[in-house]
Amino acid sequence: MDRLIYTAMSGANAAAHRQAVLSNNLANASTNGFRAELSTFRAVPVRGDGASTRVLALEATAGHLDTPGAAQRTGRSLDAMTSGNAWFGVQALDGTESYTRNGSFEVSPEGTLLTGNGLTVLNDGGAPITVPTGAAVSIGFDGNLSAQVGNQPPTGIGRLKLVTPGADDPLARGGDGLFRTTSGEPLPHDGNARVQVGMLEGSNVNPIETMVGMIQVARQFEVQMRLLQTAESNDRSAGQLLGLQG
Repeated sequence: MDRLIYTAMSGANAAAHRQAVLSNNLANASTNGFRAELSTFRAVPVRGDGASTRVLALEATAGHLDTPGAAQRTGRSLDAMTSGNAWFGVQALDGTESYTRNGSFEVSPEGTLLTGNGLTVLNDGGAPITVPTGAAVSIGFDGNLSAQVGNQPPTGIGRLKLVTPGADDPLARGGDGLFRTTSGEPLPHDGNARVQVGMLEGSNVNPIETMVGMIQVARQFEVQMRLLQTAESNDRSAGQLLGLQG
């Protein structure tokens, strides 16, 4: 009976993991620039004596849904949306260079350009961007930043770091929700990347599809639990029969 227990347990663990992924996706259905996380599993036959009639569910390499989210017009001068497959370069909390599609920016009291969730925005050289005190910041279609203080002429203060990952070094989601290269090396600035100012990219999560997936996974988990209950019942019955024979 222990073989049935372990087989059912692997299926239950896979269903629980997928449910957690879908729940996180649904929670971020309104997060700007969010990429839906994917979870994949593969069936591995259990090798041993007799016929290979049992399989275990093992997690395979998971990724993210790479389709862009819907464009949302805000009209705000510090909101920008990348075109194509370009990403914004930011500094993660651990100090590493990371990438995001969330282009909602703001200026901190210290004059540093930050994302809406407090991450430092990087320039095309990989350094933080400093904004003069009291300046109004504007973003160009090529990512160039201009600051204007009062009636003075606008002056350039840098350029947003825009990167375009390739197939040779794709991006992978980190535990903090940011993306980094699989090699761990920063990507070079892409001078041909463009942005649309006054717009934000929404999440690419489909709430209806995600809800349906959560219902399906819940039913799969119930099936695995019934198998465990069946194994327990069979084990109890076997124990009673052995007791009668003794």
